[in-house]
Amino acid sequence: MSPLAEEAHKLLRLAIRDLRACDALLIASGLDQAVAAFHAQQAAEKALKAVLVLRGLESRRTHDLEELASRLEGQGLALPVTQADLTLLTPYAVEFRYEEGIPSLLTGVQARQMADSLVSWAAAILNAAAV
Repeated sequence: MSPLAEEAHKLLRLAIRDLRACDALLIASGLDQAVAAFHAQQAAEKALKAVLVLRGLESRRTHDLEELASRLEGQGLALPVTQADLTLLTPYAVEFRYEEGIPSLLTGVQARQMADSLVSWAAAILNAAAV
């Protein structure tokens, strides 16, 4: 396996780890759903970066899902979620971690569904490249 493929697979494994954390937080009682959505955002971010890395594209340090998605769409890839969806998910990376009383943009379940779509999509791309 090439170094790029190894790094892409590592990012995918980390994305799956974040999805599992999101799942655990969704069933925890009394927890702010933004905490679960944070892990969904992280999973989505790592899934997008996995595909960028696999394609040999720079994966700079950003939490901006729309920027990452635009770079992939510029390569002709169709994502399983819309830019509007990503706009709703992106703020959970930073803003919602450090602020209180901000109205939720998504439920934890909605955020998890978006992340799952992106992780499954990235996994399919990585698996197809391994053939």
